[in-house]
Amino acid sequence: MESTSKRNMKDLLFGLADAIYEAIIPVFGDRNYRRVSGYSAAGDAQFDIDQLAERATRKYAETYGCSVALFTEDNGLIVIGDNPEYVLIIDPIDGTRSAAAGLESCCISIAAARYQFTPRIKDVEFAILKDLKTGAYIYGDRDHDELTYAGFPSRLPNLSTVTDLKHMFWSIEFNGHPADLMVAAYGHLIDQSANPGGIFIFSSSCYSISRIITGQLDAYVDIGNRLLKDHPALLPRFLDAGHGHILHLFPYDIAAVVFLAQKAGVIITDAYGNSLGETELFNNLPENQQSCIAASTQTLHEKLLESINWSLTS
Repeated sequence: MESTSKRNMKDLLFGLADAIYEAIIPVFGDRNYRRVSGYSAAGDAQFDIDQLAERATRKYAETYGCSVALFTEDNGLIVIGDNPEYVLIIDPIDGTRSAAAGLESCCISIAAARYQFTPRIKDVEFAILKDLKTGAYIYGDRDHDELTYAGFPSRLPNLSTVTDLKHMFWSIEFNGHPADLMVAAYGHLIDQSANPGGIFIFSSSCYSISRIITGQLDAYVDIGNRLLKDHPALLPRFLDAGHGHILHLFPYDIAAVVFLAQKAGVIITDAYGNSLGETELFNNLPENQQSCIAASTQTLHEKLLESINWSLTS
């Protein structure tokens, strides 16, 4: 079996995204696929619709005809053929709950990096996000400065110039995050922006960050991982919210969107303001999970870092 090469990687990513999309669309929003059928190795609930997407992923890769490695949310690392040159980091549905409910805030996420012992986000060379409800997509690779996209009403990237916290349109995350701790950290920002700006809760980091690229949002904040690192005594609270697991940003959640966001000019870091590039792509353990602050402007990003209540005191 021939190894998947750099030359045909774009075709593989587009073909795989299409195969997942075609498998999911017939049951998109179907309540019969909301049943929790198990849990991923990292502890995230897996719905029936996730299992359908995982099966479509593996079937396409096995019939593609080339050696390739896959690392998926539910199945971890799978090697197809001999001596693959690339590994695909795949979240077949980022935003499962939205897909199960028939809402638009869900994406297929695929990134590709050279297959090696410990690939990291900084090693990603190709990435695609495909919206499950509309089929719109954003694609980028290292060989081209510009993004390739379709299905959006404006030219991409379309970053906003918002710098005022009061007027920002932003999204936050609660899955696996104790709600009272999150409100203690940024409740004042919710109060400031909810009326003259906009606050949204999506279950997909890919969707949230990609909407900064499209200009629909100005910022995205997921700070649970930093709060736990800063306050280790909060571990039981996070385990309780995650039903026995730490559920922060996994590498497969953000591998593709970090690459695309950086190419688009989005300011994207962890919640300390550091690069996400050293995040290991095969490691879902809590110490390798991530936080994220992404913003359309450097000023807005800096203001978010400065304004969040990291001490969790009133």
